[in-house]
Amino acid sequence: MNSEIPLLCITGPTASGKSALALQLARELNGEIVSADSMQLYRGLEIGTAQPTAEEKALIPHHLVGCFDLSERIDVTRFVRLADAAIADIRARGRIPIIAGGTGFYVKALLYGLDDLPADPELRRELDLAYDRDDRFDALRMRMRDLDPAAEARWHNCRRKLIRALEVRLLTGRSLLELQKGPQPLRYHTFARTLQWPPELLRQRIAERTRLMLHNGWIEETATALAAGLASSPTAHQALGYAVIAEYLAGKLTLVETTERIINRTCQLARRQRTWFRHQHPEALPISLPGEPLPVLLCEWKNFIR
Repeated sequence: MNSEIPLLCITGPTASGKSALALQLARELNGEIVSADSMQLYRGLEIGTAQPTAEEKALIPHHLVGCFDLSERIDVTRFVRLADAAIADIRARGRIPIIAGGTGFYVKALLYGLDDLPADPELRRELDLAYDRDDRFDALRMRMRDLDPAAEARWHNCRRKLIRALEVRLLTGRSLLELQKGPQPLRYHTFARTLQWPPELLRQRIAERTRLMLHNGWIEETATALAAGLASSPTAHQALGYAVIAEYLAGKLTLVETTERIINRTCQLARRQRTWFRHQHPEALPISLPGEPLPVLLCEWKNFIR
């Protein structure tokens, strides 16, 4: 019976209120939260990745938050394995697993499964070394534009997805788009919702949160993380905002410039996330904000599990 407990999944762009809503739902439904944020996995990035506070973690168990050192490489395959184990553990104790996060690729892989396309670890290491950093993103796009223009057009803003598409192209001579299967069935019985804000209001939320995070120690956290090897880490270096703060610490930006640049880049991320969840997650019904979604969600959940 416990294995049949449905998942409750809350997704949406950064700063949309996913974590707060998941916490409310967990308190109301005897649930536990599984983070689907690729950067919240790391210790030492608590402020910049908006990890739950110690008080929130004491109130409700959180899984896949602050589990790994910056030196560890975490990919979607490992995430799915860890999330599956957390979900099984939560269900075994008769509680509701609540997935909350904005890393759409991770959420999709968890709910629909990973592709079974060919992979070569040695080639992938070579491609990561060659392209998995900001100053090589344009070179990656140009190579994909030559080899697989359709894939470049589809994922031109997603470096990791483009590297995977390049890996598949080099291994098979065919496009990832051509080889991908059609829509797959959900792996879990899932109640899913996506939070949606008007763009101008979401930008205000992003700006307010950015300024608060900087005020609360994000700059100091960045200095510590850089000293611990963040810039050379295999995946944690992608965490949003830290590279910009590194420029501030090096004297290349003023605090005002740093703040505005982080806000702008976060808004760009939010636009990509909105597009992803709109097109990649037909199971997730939209929740329009602002408003108070909790009473409606609780009612819909009760109807869902009947």
